[in-house]
Amino acid sequence: MFTGIVTDVGRIVETKVTGDLRARIATRYDVGGIDIGASIACDGVCLTVVALGPEGWFDVEISAETVSKTNLGGWTPGKRVNLERALKVGDELGGHIVSGHVDGLAEVVSVRHEGGSVRVTFRAPEALAKFIAPKGSVALNGTSLTVNEVSGAEFGVNLIPHTQEVTTWGEVAVGDKVNLEVDTMARYVARLREYD
Repeated sequence: MFTGIVTDVGRIVETKVTGDLRARIATRYDVGGIDIGASIACDGVCLTVVALGPEGWFDVEISAETVSKTNLGGWTPGKRVNLERALKVGDELGGHIVSGHVDGLAEVVSVRHEGGSVRVTFRAPEALAKFIAPKGSVALNGTSLTVNEVSGAEFGVNLIPHTQEVTTWGEVAVGDKVNLEVDTMARYVARLREYD
């Protein structure tokens, strides 16, 4: 489990296809405190650490299924990615409950500066749009964000300067495809309604 509060911005060092996709990610985390088999959310995707390097990197393996549902197939050396370590009992829940199981890709359709903040509008896949509500939560590239407005399959969020500085959101551009995880509560409410 995660909260959508990004705690590091890593950098892709290398990728290689070995049946699955394997990626090496440079991090500021103390790799001495990471176990093989640990879960780390990488741009919102829960991935398992399979190797560690004392120079400050970890390796993950990404299945073809995950590549097909996320933007991770576009990772290239130098790309920056949002990172979050898994919650421990007693950790502060600063964002919202995030599983790291991406539901689909949302596309950035507009980026507008408003004061120091940036208003970004996304288009969600039609099948996921019903789970997104004004003032609800979404995880986008692993970042817990509040939905400001919704119009059909489009929804907007506001990125304050702090979020832009400590995540990859300072680099957002129209046309970007981002990993979208809808709020878990919305998913369960929709499922319950099917049986009313």
